[in-house]
Amino acid sequence: MPIRAVIFDYGGVVCFHPSKEQIAEAAAVCKVSPEEFVRALWKNRLRYDAGQHPYDYWRETAALMNRALDDAGIEEMIRREIDFWSRFDDRVLGWIERLRASGVRTGILSNLPVPLGARLRSNGLLRHFDQVTFSCELGCTKPDRRIYENALQGLGVLAEEALFIDDRPENVAGARQAGLHAELYTTWENFGDVPARYALPG
Repeated sequence: MPIRAVIFDYGGVVCFHPSKEQIAEAAAVCKVSPEEFVRALWKNRLRYDAGQHPYDYWRETAALMNRALDDAGIEEMIRREIDFWSRFDDRVLGWIERLRASGVRTGILSNLPVPLGARLRSNGLLRHFDQVTFSCELGCTKPDRRIYENALQGLGVLAEEALFIDDRPENVAGARQAGLHAELYTTWENFGDVPARYALPG
């Protein structure tokens, strides 16, 4: 059965991961090492991505670093984190446009928090996609089967007609368990022959 839709993760696929410099600067604001900052950032991340209030998440994250953030500090962290995930990969976006030009539908399916989701809904990026599924709006995160089913329903395709691309193995495995084709993404250079294997434009 031919692939009728390609569904993309956001962070690490459509956009680059935060740079070392961005992490170091945010860690310096909190007066901790970059390693401590990253550990705290990801510790309770799935709750945040499922819709937890940003202030609750950042207060918990600060506590994990033995720090406290006032409202102004939290707002700064929110701004910085949006910037973490705002460097788009034009090569991936170009491929998305080639897919759409060939009649393949495209979706974005991402675990991300409310502030980032709101920014993406306002900055024009989502014009590249026929369907958008954000965990913070759905109340569940990958690799929960429901999030993949939401994306498929929005695209109007069967699971076996969809290819999912993500940079985390557990999310790729979740997609496969839901019946989708799925590929692990590391870098654009390593993505290589994936389009050809699925008879998609390169």
